[in-house]
Amino acid sequence: MNVSRRGFFKVCAAGMTGSSLATMGFAPSAALAEVRQYKLAHATETRSICPYCSVSCGTLVYSMGDKSKNAKARIFHIEGDPDNPVNRGSLCPKGAGLLDMVHSPQRLTHPEVREPGSNEWKRISWDEAFDRIAGHLKADRDANFIERNEAGLTVNRWNTTGFLASSAASNEPGYLMHKVMRGLGAVAFDTQARI
Repeated sequence: MNVSRRGFFKVCAAGMTGSSLATMGFAPSAALAEVRQYKLAHATETRSICPYCSVSCGTLVYSMGDKSKNAKARIFHIEGDPDNPVNRGSLCPKGAGLLDMVHSPQRLTHPEVREPGSNEWKRISWDEAFDRIAGHLKADRDANFIERNEAGLTVNRWNTTGFLASSAASNEPGYLMHKVMRGLGAVAFDTQARI
């Protein structure tokens, strides 16, 4: 085989170009990437909101678990929601660490109460927690509700209990929270968005 100097350089240049393209990720196997199974392909995608601050960034929460076979779903990936108008898919460092918060061993997943005089927290059911909260609110309102002021004007005021609403709630729950608390006479009403 007789190869000229010019032919030798052409073969070397073609080989170097091919190996450089393969090194940069343009290998033929990359063209078949759509055949691979991605980790999110069979996951359940749930839209949620980041709980950390009042910005209310949208998140996509991915979980695995077959509900039909009674397997508990486990969250394995959380990312920003690109369709959310607040954050458009980006998350701050706290939002980017949501997965660590979800799987933290210190995270409370059930209500607890510390009785007066005790130094121990005890686990209670959700129904018991709601009953206790409602009982405390009713007792405080019954004891401290002001129907009329010193001038005899009707004020229907409840000054001893405040309410902090979630800024992550949409308009409808926010409106209902406001109406319920104002209907009970609560004056101290604020939202997390002001913090």
